[in-house]
Amino acid sequence: MILPAYVFAEGLELATENIATCAGKIRAGGLIGLPTETVYGLGADADNATAVASIFEAKGRPADHPLIVHVASFDSGMSGVAHYAQRVPGFAQQLMAAFWPGPLTLILPRRPEVAAMAAGGQNSVGLRCPAHPVAQALLSTLRHPAPGGRVVWGIAAPSANRFGRVSPTTAAHVQSELGDRVPGGLPILDGGPCQVGIESTIIDCTRGAPVLLRPGAISASQVEAACGTRLLSAGAVQQLSQGQQAPRASGTLASHYAPNARVRLMDAAALQKALDLLGTGVDTRLPGPPAIAAYARTALTTPARGIVLRRMPATAAPAAQELFSVLRELDSLQVPLIWVETPPATPDWDGVRDRLQRASAQPAGT
Repeated sequence: MILPAYVFAEGLELATENIATCAGKIRAGGLIGLPTETVYGLGADADNATAVASIFEAKGRPADHPLIVHVASFDSGMSGVAHYAQRVPGFAQQLMAAFWPGPLTLILPRRPEVAAMAAGGQNSVGLRCPAHPVAQALLSTLRHPAPGGRVVWGIAAPSANRFGRVSPTTAAHVQSELGDRVPGGLPILDGGPCQVGIESTIIDCTRGAPVLLRPGAISASQVEAACGTRLLSAGAVQQLSQGQQAPRASGTLASHYAPNARVRLMDAAALQKALDLLGTGVDTRLPGPPAIAAYARTALTTPARGIVLRRMPATAAPAAQELFSVLRELDSLQVPLIWVETPPATPDWDGVRDRLQRASAQPAGT
């Protein structure tokens, strides 16, 4: 059930009635779909273990894979952060000041009495303050309940898709993925297409220095500039700490974000050569879907029929914004293969490159 999050009168306004409906669903222990600037999330009260368990069930997600908890803007004493985090290092506070609200998740030491289910049983918790106005309106409503009501300090909200699959960037994606997997139906706040399009950058703040667990729209150099501290990789920290594992975090499995089609990354020359070798061997007059789709920044040509060619934007931000939507569109054509031009090895493309590498990896056991 898709609920418009905006109304159009003289201008664009929040549909407060629909936001209040979804806030009531959260307070009652239910699930909702909500927009953020990164991707759409499947949300529940982060302190309600039963509700959080319903997220894992709906997604088919292992219960030891932690969820990110979304908190309201922290300008009033960081109360949401203080509710979940045992302590906040100085460099983490600098990152909050620089990038919140925004696409940055911080892993912080968790207060033991809160959000254990959402944290996947870890002693840390991932916190994010989303920039989307609908998400902020929902969080603000939950922070200011009616007299006698209970404050909801945060919404646990992983991407609103089946575990390991392509993340949703529109309300319609959420409906197609999970609309029939939630008993009683899933209300989805429609906040329009996501502006960032890939999940947040994740920084581990539990080890005395910032550690990059997942790249995103906020780059490593931006993180370092904001906190004045060198950013370490999870692998380097693991070596320094004698093999101790970094906290588990969302979206860091080797195989993730995958469509049904097999994804293969190639440079532009290899991609064009492969298309040339197909020649006229693929014929759309035969029954069935197209044989291959190609998604590339470089203009490609092919004499073969039954090949779908899509141009990728030449710069990273618009490519990130459309990435998951394009993968879903090509998947809907039932192509068995999606060939993608490998993104440049530059910092601005780190997030897109990470998602495509995981989408192209084979799940364990295949």
